[in-house]
Amino acid sequence: MTTEPIEPTGPGEASGARAWLREHSELGVCVLLFALGVLVLTDALTMNVDIAQRGPIGPRTVPFVVGAGLLLVGALLAVDVLRGGRGEAEGGEDVDLDEPADWRTVLLLTGVFLGAAVLIGPLGFPIAGALLFWGSAYALGSRHYDRDPLIAAGLSLFTYFVFDNLLGVPLPGGPLMGVL
Repeated sequence: MTTEPIEPTGPGEASGARAWLREHSELGVCVLLFALGVLVLTDALTMNVDIAQRGPIGPRTVPFVVGAGLLLVGALLAVDVLRGGRGEAEGGEDVDLDEPADWRTVLLLTGVFLGAAVLIGPLGFPIAGALLFWGSAYALGSRHYDRDPLIAAGLSLFTYFVFDNLLGVPLPGGPLMGVL
């Protein structure tokens, strides 16, 4: 008479499922990529397109390509993970993996980006962009108080000029609208 070991039920099974999910945590990235792909494709399908458009390439082309690419990459990554593929731990020579995350920098950058998003309407892109570029440089450790604001203003004006005048993408000018 042979006896087979009895599989534990209850909390042991939950820890087994938890361990499997921990080993395959990259599947979360696959779900995120797939969800973004579906979102982009549904947005492209509901996009209002002018009937008078000529030619095969219209405003829906890029969202369709990006959405399909996101779905494809998500599916390929899921297949790789389920076949045993694992992401490599970061091995950069300038990264100390024993140090904790620098939350001060993350919070400063988050504040700078949110501030720029709020200020772009009333102040316009040139001023909000200069604050964004200078604030990002400051958050990332640059302390050249004489040089950084000038570089930020030049970069912001250059970006505004390229998008607004050369590419035809209208950006809000704010109080500088008549000057620029």
